[in-house]
Amino acid sequence: MAIESVKEYFKKYGLEERIQEFDVSSATVELAAAALHCEPQRIAKTLSFMVDGHAVLVVAAGDVKIDNPKYKAQFGAKAKMLSPEEVEMLVGHAVGGVCPFAVNEGVEVYLDVSLKRFETVFPACGSSNSAIELTIPELEQYSGYAGWVDVCKRK
Repeated sequence: MAIESVKEYFKKYGLEERIQEFDVSSATVELAAAALHCEPQRIAKTLSFMVDGHAVLVVAAGDVKIDNPKYKAQFGAKAKMLSPEEVEMLVGHAVGGVCPFAVNEGVEVYLDVSLKRFETVFPACGSSNSAIELTIPELEQYSGYAGWVDVCKRK
């Protein structure tokens, strides 16, 4: 189970106790915001794409969507989201719990600048009913991010 791998991952840093699990689904931005009693924009959603034959994750604020021209300028290709089956196989987490932690080898993680306006954000933790509150520096540290990108626009 992916949440177990994320718990193990955070255990190395003594942060596993900060993972929150809910009795309700947090699989969408709206559901996660309701479960966490926070603004939807503070949900750090993780979007999964195929770029040059490998999986790429973009972690973005809950109130933005991919801006296709910006995405193409950044990655040199049209935004092609992974299917739910591809996400689980290539990333290691199922849709609804995709996060930048404890992902499969070779998966690149990028953080969208839409997150920089917040002190803390809430990414999922590998299941459709989990999250962790992290500062932006903590998100940088624990996501193993490859860099910051600007590939989104407000909805």
